[in-house]
Amino acid sequence: MNRIIMNNTINIQTNNQSMRKYYIIGLVVIASLLLSGCASSQDWGWYVVDPTLKRGRINIAFLLSGIPWTILLTICCVVISVVVGFFISLLGLSDRKLLVAIYRTYVEVFRSIPPLVSIFWVYYGMPILVDIDLQPFPAGMIALSVYGSAFMAEIFRGGVQSIAKGQFEAAYSLGLPYFNTMRLIVFPQALRRALPAIGNQLVITLKMTSLVSVIGVSEVLRHGNELAVTEYRPLEIYSFVAVEYLVLVLIVSAGVRKLERKLGSDERNNRSGE
Repeated sequence: MNRIIMNNTINIQTNNQSMRKYYIIGLVVIASLLLSGCASSQDWGWYVVDPTLKRGRINIAFLLSGIPWTILLTICCVVISVVVGFFISLLGLSDRKLLVAIYRTYVEVFRSIPPLVSIFWVYYGMPILVDIDLQPFPAGMIALSVYGSAFMAEIFRGGVQSIAKGQFEAAYSLGLPYFNTMRLIVFPQALRRALPAIGNQLVITLKMTSLVSVIGVSEVLRHGNELAVTEYRPLEIYSFVAVEYLVLVLIVSAGVRKLERKLGSDERNNRSGE
């Protein structure tokens, strides 16, 4: 058993090293194509993001200044959607038909509305309905959080329902109440199984933050739009913006995979100890 676990661990590490090589090769190829296009055509104007020029450094600093807002918005949206989605998922796990109906209505309604429409509705509609002055950042955060919570609710519900019923029965036979059964036995396993889907939703949320640029949030894409208007070099500027998102997504994906490996390693160690 230990030999099998060691072989699986070696295979995982080998696959991860291969993936890193592919990422590096892909980035080198993309950079080579961009540089060759810059050198072979006069239509390219990479001077707007050339770090060797003062103008390029100013533009790069301006484009990079949107990253903190993108990260902050992503964190806020993910935290809120996880919390709201968790409590909404409890309705879907209930035996009461009314609670299940509320769960299904919530998920189907907010999952079916495009996030861009939700952003416009919250930003322009909520101030009229509740008579408040809603700024762009909280408006975008509310819209994306509600949208993401519907998916998170489905992820949590699926993770809990994937746990074998025998574990519930074993917990009840030991005299554990429902709350302790869910907290100590079911939820830890469900979270481990749902982690890949949660990580995928995190990446999706990170990319969806670009939508809030339409209501004036100063994130990455918004800065790219403003610079493209002033420099009249949209191809080069949006290429730089694309690289920014690429780097952010790769970092988040690497962090999620590392956490998955750690939890998977803990689970294998627990099984080997048994």
